[in-house]
This record gives sequence, C-alpha cells and structure tokens, in this order.
Amino acid sequence: MPRYSYYGRPLKASPEELVPRSEKLHKMLAAAGLGARREMEALIASGAVSINGEPAQVGDRVRPSDVVRVHGRIVHLPWGTQMPRVLLYHKPEGEIVSRDDPQGRPSVFDKLPRLKGQRWISVGRLDYNTEGLLIFTTHGELAERLSHPRYEVEREYAVRVLGGLTAQQIEQLTHGIELEDGPARVDSLRHEGGEGVNQWYRMVLREGRNREVRRLIEALGLTVSRLIRVRFGPIALPSRLKRGMLQELTAPEVAELLKWCGLERLIPRGENGSPMRPRADAPAHPYRPRVRRVRVYDPYTRTERSGHPR
Repeated sequence: MPRYSYYGRPLKASPEELVPRSEKLHKMLAAAGLGARREMEALIASGAVSINGEPAQVGDRVRPSDVVRVHGRIVHLPWGTQMPRVLLYHKPEGEIVSRDDPQGRPSVFDKLPRLKGQRWISVGRLDYNTEGLLIFTTHGELAERLSHPRYEVEREYAVRVLGGLTAQQIEQLTHGIELEDGPARVDSLRHEGGEGVNQWYRMVLREGRNREVRRLIEALGLTVSRLIRVRFGPIALPSRLKRGMLQELTAPEVAELLKWCGLERLIPRGENGSPMRPRADAPAHPYRPRVRRVRVYDPYTRTERSGHPR
C-alpha cells in the first residue's frame, strides 16, 4: 500500500519496495542472458551454481542481496535497475548463428560487442545461406517472448524463387503443406515482381522452424535462389543497415519493444516507483530513429560512431 506523510502527501517508495522480494534462480539466470530457463535448470542441477557460497538447488529463490556464482564467477542478476540491450544485425550469407562450429565457419557472435557479466542471446536463427534481420538481446525473457512458437510472432521474408509460383501453388502454401516435422503454412504471400525466371515474393510466417521457407518451396518442386528476412515482429530491417553492420536500439526504442511484448515490468522505474519516461527528444517512431540518433557499431574496428553505416 502507498505510504503518506502527516500532510497527506505520498512518500517515495523505498528501494526494497521497487524490486521483487525474491525470484526463482533459474528465471533470473535466464534473464541475465546465460541461456534459456530449461538450460539454467540443468546447469543448477549439475552443481555449477551457488548462492552465498552454498550449492544451489533447482527451485531455489534469490533476493537482490544474494551473491550468485556460476562456475565460481559472480553473476550480476538484473533486478529491474537496467534496461535490456537490443542489437539489430544485418546478417550476410556465409555466417552461422552459433558460438561453436566444428567446421570453423565465421560466426555472427564474433562481431558482437563484448559484455561483462552477461552474454548476447539471438532471437531466432537464420541458416548459413540466408541473410537479413537478426536480433540480439541481453535479456533471456525478452528473447523467449519474441522467438518461442507459442507467441506466434510474425517473421517476414523476401524470397526469390527460381520459376514463378502458380495460383494453385500459392493456395497450397497458404492452406498448408505436410513437411517431415508436421504441417506448415504461410500466413500471407504476395508477388513482388522480378526479371526472367527469378520472381520475388513476400512471405509471412509465425513459426521459426529450421529452413522452413526453403522446405516449403522445395516441397512444390521449386528452388529458393535468395532469401532475406526483412521483419521480425514489430522490428523491420532498417534500410540504412547494410550487410555485416550492427545497430543498437535506444532506451526509448527498447521500452516500446518491451511494451509490445507485454514486459512493461522490465522497464526501469524511478524513485517514486513509476516507469521512467523516455527523453523528450526521442524519435517519434520507435523503430525508425533519426539519423543523428543512430549508434552504429563497426565489428572490424570495435568502435561506435554516430550517423548511419555507409
């Protein structure tokens, strides 16, 4: 309940009232960007996690004052005091979305800024031969809210097909095609033109199955000659973001994304307990920032600069 002074004025909430009294350990480790919740439960069960020097058990709860270690290293858990970071990356062909690859192929994680006490989590994946929008965040719950199939977040692709689709084939795609791992369908599909035998289409799906777009087209006896993801949920691939470049969302943009995902509680709060308001000079549209407010990270020089990638 709110507290009031002798004159009936509301008092500021104490820091203890602004953070949860306790949270489940595996949930907080996932929120810190160490992996999915199930992975964190397995990590705790393996004995690699401790709370205040004592081995942790699956189901344990933690408070802001607790010291949590993973493999002996202190982990800084997010208690609503810091906005999650979100990166947009224009993935080119020829890179994998994995930290480890036996074949030694280039990884998208090699180009990301270094973090201390956290790690970048990819929102969904793109296969080796696919380019386009790839999102990274430091918050596990935000990554799960965008990528888990039960939330049915839209993924939009620009697809170049070798040989055009007939009206019957378009109807098949929108009604559903049986694949090896079950039926799949396209939510919407429209023709975008093309030259010669190569025809472009825009496809929207709500699943993130492995190579789903390519397998749907191959099931019709056709071949995808180029595939680009141009939108993921409310975030479209910025036109100024060239292949191999990164762009970090500003705090107001991340706040809008959290609201869209229904995660307003992750927005940092002020001393009075109310959500902190974005600055007055913030861009009007959360996903189309003004050029002068864009922060671009160059993975080759590992530096940031203002403006837009050239």
